[in-house]
Amino acid sequence: MYYLIRETLVPCAAKDILSDAPYVAVLTTEQWKSDKESFFMGIDMDIELPAPEQTRAVVNYDSLTGSIAIPKMGYTEHVSGSFAFALDEKGVVFIDDSSLAGQLVQQVAVSKRWRMPGLERFLYDFLEQIIAPDLARLELLEQSLDKMEEEILSGDAEAALSKLNEVRGDLLDLSLHYGQLMDFGQELEENENGFFGEENLRYFRLFSARAVRLREMTGSLRDYTVQLRDLIQTRVDVKQNRIMTLLTVVTTIFTPLTLLTGWYGMNFKYMPELNFRWSYPIVILFSLILAVGSLLYFKKKKWM
Repeated sequence: MYYLIRETLVPCAAKDILSDAPYVAVLTTEQWKSDKESFFMGIDMDIELPAPEQTRAVVNYDSLTGSIAIPKMGYTEHVSGSFAFALDEKGVVFIDDSSLAGQLVQQVAVSKRWRMPGLERFLYDFLEQIIAPDLARLELLEQSLDKMEEEILSGDAEAALSKLNEVRGDLLDLSLHYGQLMDFGQELEENENGFFGEENLRYFRLFSARAVRLREMTGSLRDYTVQLRDLIQTRVDVKQNRIMTLLTVVTTIFTPLTLLTGWYGMNFKYMPELNFRWSYPIVILFSLILAVGSLLYFKKKKWM
């Protein structure tokens, strides 16, 4: 796919991209390998293909290359994957064997119209398409955490723990993602090769600022997960304390009874109680009184 950046993205043929207007191209790996010389980019090293799972920019002698990655999140449905790119002052080429880069470019084509078109404005809108759904995704994650808190308070802490670990993993991936996007925006703003007009560098500052805010929101949600994990641990500790209290009460009640049975289990020859007719009922009654009395005492003291 080839486009010229005019008031909108205008589809064009490959031979038209080196006109006076900046261009956008979306190629497969094989197309890039066969046609890259026709773009006249001063690339002094090969682009990593397929693109690694990270977002970064590498400054070459007369070009900027790198990759863009969008992480997968378990709680939401959205596009994810990675692709490579190469750009100079004349345009940008996305190298992608999937439909991810082409899909993002199509979204820009159908939703954007520019009063002052340019490569910088296209790159800004393209990067905005990557993070545009993220506010809704973070809200969904927050709602998931709220439900987990309800589950924890209702006593289902163990079931919430596995879900919480999954959300924590998603938030960690997002935090790394936004950190890389911040570095990416700052690399574009640095404009080391002078590809962009000074008056248009504000677009990259705006994008970096949005990435910073999203990372801060992610950090707040990660703090929330820490609080929920502490709440889970507290609920587990309370449950264990109740079990230990019950075991302690049972042990306390049966300790004197154990002593009693041990005492009369000695079977010495001159134990007078062995020949007394009412010894057995008396021991039973004494044991019941001792057990019930201990239970009433513990209830009064609110130990159980």
